[in-house]
Amino acid sequence: MAARIERVITHGTFSIDGEDFEVDNNIWLVGDDDEVLVIDAAHEAAPIADAVAGRRVVAIACTHGHNDHINAAVELAERVGAPIWLHPDDTMLWEVVNPDRPVDGALSDGQDIHVAGVRLRVLHTPGHSPGGCCLHDDEADVLFSGDTLFRGGPGATGRSFSDEATILKSISQRLLALPGATVVHTGHGDDTTIEAEAPGVMARLDELR
Repeated sequence: MAARIERVITHGTFSIDGEDFEVDNNIWLVGDDDEVLVIDAAHEAAPIADAVAGRRVVAIACTHGHNDHINAAVELAERVGAPIWLHPDDTMLWEVVNPDRPVDGALSDGQDIHVAGVRLRVLHTPGHSPGGCCLHDDEADVLFSGDTLFRGGPGATGRSFSDEATILKSISQRLLALPGATVVHTGHGDDTTIEAEAPGVMARLDELR
């Protein structure tokens, strides 16, 4: 069977710098009838495990370490018998949520993740968090952007461990180099494309110069 992309939406609380925000998160599954990769594990493990539906889970790849993207990862990993992967630059964020349970492996820039005949390349895109990563399928022109890029522009900065100049550099150098038609599956909200977001990103870069 051909690989497919599935989305699960969960609702919960994003907590940072002493503030709480109610959010809906996108969890993305890439796979076929036999195996699947889970991208982020937010709020509730049960609906994600239901979507896995007994398939072998290659890994739970966390795009970054903010609590609303990892707070169901440990429970999900136990349910489906999968390793958890995270870029090591977000270890301090992971440890706030899971102080007694380290991740199982590291995401690294240029790493290839293979699932159901699909190759997803890890792009390290710091700025929203130091270890923020996107996953890119160059054959299908699809990007899983986590909280690096949304419909409407870059992910939020101005919080602990985030930096606007850094995220704009990440997007302009790593993501805007992708084909304009690349579909961007975001960590929250609706899809977009690289072409749609490029003008706004470049305008903001010009303002900072």
